[in-house]
Amino acid sequence: MSGETLPREAPDALLRRHGLHVTAQRLAVLRAVSDRSHSTADDVYTAVRAEIGAISRQAVYDALAALTDRGLFRRIQPAGSSARYENRVGDNHHHLVCRACGRMVDVDCAVGDTPCLTAADDSGYEIDEAEVIYWGRCPRCVTATSGPSGGSKGARRVAPPPGRHRPGRTPRTKNSEPRERTAREEQDRRD
Repeated sequence: MSGETLPREAPDALLRRHGLHVTAQRLAVLRAVSDRSHSTADDVYTAVRAEIGAISRQAVYDALAALTDRGLFRRIQPAGSSARYENRVGDNHHHLVCRACGRMVDVDCAVGDTPCLTAADDSGYEIDEAEVIYWGRCPRCVTATSGPSGGSKGARRVAPPPGRHRPGRTPRTKNSEPRERTAREEQDRRD
């Protein structure tokens, strides 16, 4: 995959270069996201707490906000999902999210001409970034849900983005069916 991740420099020097005070919390959050791309704030909190011990959720949220504001992280929030953080910044890549398990992977923008940056009607805007999220099923979930009959084996599903529907399916109206659970809600329900 092309695209940029954070430069391989000492984490404390990286924070200073971006005008941030070096703290144990920021260093731990920087390592957690660098080691686990597309992590939620809860995932980062769990990793940081395991690494440095006592830390509040608010301190993790504050560090994530500071590192995102300074361009060290990118915040992605797929519809129906918690925000996720990555350190691949400085390029116009996109994401693919599995509807069944919620797994997210990077997808490079089109090679050559970037049609995602060419809107049919730009309304006078100078477009410099596009946020595209592809939805589908990851290879593991496709394999797990494919049986001899081609049917489903009861896989959980991530709710489709609001206002969208899957090709070939009738969109639901507000009260026509109960809302599908997100992967996070399903996990919380089982715990």
